[in-house]
Amino acid sequence: MSSGAAHAVLAASAARAASAPVRVSGMGFVTPIGRTVEAFDDALFAGRSAVRAQTLEIKGMDPMSLAVAACDFDSNGVRSTSRLPLDRGTAMALAAAQDAATQAGLGPDSVDPERLGIFWGSGLAGAGAFDTTTSALYGEQKRMRPTTVLTVMPNAAVAELALHFGARGSAIAYACACASSAVAIGEAMRAIRGGWIDVAIVGGHDAMLTPGVMASWHAMRVMAPPPADAPSSACRPFSGDRAGFAIGEGAAALVIESEAHARARGAEAAPFVLAGYATNCDGTHITNPDSAGQVRAMRAALRDAGIEASDIGHINAHGTATSAGDAAEAASIREVFGNAVPVSATKAIHGHVLGGGGAIELIAALRALARESLPPIANLQTPDAAFDLDFVRGEAREAKGIRYALSNSFAFGGTNAVIVAGLSSDASDAPDR
Repeated sequence: MSSGAAHAVLAASAARAASAPVRVSGMGFVTPIGRTVEAFDDALFAGRSAVRAQTLEIKGMDPMSLAVAACDFDSNGVRSTSRLPLDRGTAMALAAAQDAATQAGLGPDSVDPERLGIFWGSGLAGAGAFDTTTSALYGEQKRMRPTTVLTVMPNAAVAELALHFGARGSAIAYACACASSAVAIGEAMRAIRGGWIDVAIVGGHDAMLTPGVMASWHAMRVMAPPPADAPSSACRPFSGDRAGFAIGEGAAALVIESEAHARARGAEAAPFVLAGYATNCDGTHITNPDSAGQVRAMRAALRDAGIEASDIGHINAHGTATSAGDAAEAASIREVFGNAVPVSATKAIHGHVLGGGGAIELIAALRALARESLPPIANLQTPDAAFDLDFVRGEAREAKGIRYALSNSFAFGGTNAVIVAGLSSDASDAPDR
């Protein structure tokens, strides 16, 4: 073989690796709709919302009625590998990742620690610990703990995960507002495809149900007021009377790896792959989304997956139920897919988990693939007349033969992240399929 031909073969091989699907070997989560697949599915496909009303009272301010989605989770029961106090969000991250690793059968002898990476996203990591600490400092004149910085730093969860799993590959925290965990997952895909690592523990979290953070979001006027007679209906994505989102908390983790590595360690067949990913920036405004940027991101993710728009059987929209956000996303979906692809939006069910939302919503898309059923958009009675899309509403919709789903995450700052998930070639042999 000539040198030119050899280079061509190597280039073709590199191109295939750079676009190869990445296997999803395990997942775990802590959400307002539960920690088990059974509980998660039960609420998701019934369209049953975990959103509740909460009154926030801060001295010197009028009471604030807020729509929130909280987790039934005891963060004090999570053991820290570093022996440091854990922020509630970091504890959720660790619990979710442990569950994902258990499901994947990922043990200390099944992966080279130098080929194991941690890629994790959070919009405001350490929010709870920081709020509590500053309240004690300024309100009660108490000393700061010497471990405060280590508890509230943006990569606190990444550090805990790396210590717990003995990861010595890349360990990177991503803070891209509501796209944080989607970006983390996508960048880990790229690292595996590029051959830098074999396995990654990926995902994200946020736990912002603290007075200072909730008051800050309330001040932006993007949170939906909870109706007195039906607080769970506060968040109404794509509705003509939408009024904002309900803030949630939680974490979701996935173990992803190359197919070659999974086979080498004797892992069981897995039903899902991550087939495509793209991220970009609108570059237009810090809060107002730009549909043109979203269109570019979705089309780039489809190209990365090597599929056409017509191959997508389901879209899990970002769907925040804000006026500008839903309008921009409806327009971008319409431009890329027309009105032929069914659209769900699950934030009305589990709340807006901000930086952790992309990971939780990707899991929702995976569950749709597993069950061949599409979750309804909770509380969507009358879609905005300006939106010409096929919204899944009322009840779950059967989707026999579905192969690919797309999950959108669009953030303040203009960051867009889109992930295409699909069924693996051996999905019929996998436990969930």
